[in-house]
Amino acid sequence: MSQEEVAITTRVVDTGRGVRVSKTVTEQPEEIREVLWQDSMDVRRVPVDKVVAQAPPSRYEGDTLVVPVLEEILVVEKRYRIKEELHITRVRKQHEHRETVPLRVEEVRVEAFDDGRPDSPRPQPKE
Repeated sequence: MSQEEVAITTRVVDTGRGVRVSKTVTEQPEEIREVLWQDSMDVRRVPVDKVVAQAPPSRYEGDTLVVPVLEEILVVEKRYRIKEELHITRVRKQHEHRETVPLRVEEVRVEAFDDGRPDSPRPQPKE
């Protein structure tokens, strides 16, 4: 018995004819709707003039961000410091003091004489 079989294959044959493809783009207006947000910042300078011990952090008060603006200031302070103390105590001592000092003594001597003249001194009585 014999049997026949068929095999089918393809091949490319250049016939000189082809297909040309071209493309064009056109625009059509289309309306779209979208909700957009635009944020802006309102900046206010608020004078505080408050002395603090340390720098405070930024904080929120509702929707408002509060940013402290700091400056360093020089503080001159005068204080008293006890450097030392003087403790003064009265000490009384008794002692004998000897010293020779000159003293003045006046002596008066009265002499009487009479030579017979009127301007001669007169004798004075002794006291």
